[in-house]
Order: sequence, then C-alpha cells, then structure tokens
Amino acid sequence: MLGRPKFVLASGSPRRLSLLNQAGIEPDALRPADVDETPKRGELPRACANRLARAKADAALKSVQLDDELRGAFILAADTVVAVGRRILPKANLVDEAAQCLRLLSGRNHRVYTAICLVTPREAFRQRLVETRVRFKRLSEDDIQAYIGSGEWRGKAGGYAVQGIAGSFVVKMVGSYTNVVGLPLYETTTLLGGEGFPIRFGWLNAVAV
Repeated sequence: MLGRPKFVLASGSPRRLSLLNQAGIEPDALRPADVDETPKRGELPRACANRLARAKADAALKSVQLDDELRGAFILAADTVVAVGRRILPKANLVDEAAQCLRLLSGRNHRVYTAICLVTPREAFRQRLVETRVRFKRLSEDDIQAYIGSGEWRGKAGGYAVQGIAGSFVVKMVGSYTNVVGLPLYETTTLLGGEGFPIRFGWLNAVAV
C-alpha cells in the first residue's frame, strides 16, 4: 500500500468492510473496538450513535498509538442505530429480541442513524451523522417466523439486514441506502477526501464485480 497514508477501520463488521471495498478503499488493518453499546437511560438515538462512534474511534486510536506501523493512520469508526421515534431498537442476538423488533417495525416508519467518526493523522476528530427514513410493509406472523428462521437478523441493529431478505420488506426509503447497511459511503468518502485521504488511490486496479 505504498503511496498513500495508512488506513484503519475500527470495526469488525463484514458489511462495513465490504462497503469500503466497494468504494475502492482497502484498510491496512481492522481494529474492532470492545465498547459497551448499551444506550444510556433516556439517551436519544442521534446522541447514542454519535457517542458510540466517538468511543470506538477513541479505543482504536489507543490501539494504533501502540503500533509503530500504524501510528499516524487515518482511523474510521461508525455506529448504526435503528429507532422508532425516541425508542432505540437493540442489535438483536436473541430470537425474542428479533421478533419484537420486527413486530414493532411492521407497517411503520422508522429511522436509521449512522454516526461516522474519523481520526486524522494529527489525531483530530471529525464526525458526521446520517439519517435515513425507512418504511416496512405490514409483516404477517409467517413473514416474521420465516425471517427469524433465516438467521439473517443476528447481531443486526433493529433485527434486520436490508441488504438481504429484509430488503423485500422495504416499501419506501428516503435517504442513503448504504447508511442503512451500516456505512454511508457518500459522507464517508467526502469526509476522508476533505481531510486529505486519497480516496481514488485504489480505483485504478479496481475490478468490477
């Protein structure tokens, strides 16, 4: 990766890595942050996403500062929150959690917020928050049970993955699709480019899938 600054993704999410790769960016390292993602009492969705993205970036920076090869790298962290009104839905890991999420989302509008936090080589922090509005069709109990059977929902905010089967539940979406997947590409690449990261560096040899 000669010819460009080092880049670290502070996430172990395959979806975020895939989205970055889609934009022609290949991280030099992954530094998933072990952060408690439990919302604080009364915390609003926007504030929760911003706080967690910053916490992940802070944790990754501490790790990178101890690594001679990565010190001075750009670090990108993100957190995605799914909310109905002021209510933050969990990252579902249990069947009951997923079922509750899907019943709540059925036939209703909800919002997906992704906060991105970029640490520059000079250790300045830059944040953006992106919001997408999504409406689901009315889900039958058969829909819910079959979707739970797919296992696709595990570990996903709001109990669904829009890039998979649950994409067929979406009646309407206003805003960034990649935001709902987990990393808003326009805002991410604009933020990186604005801070001097050569986002087009990997385009020359990119192979279309």
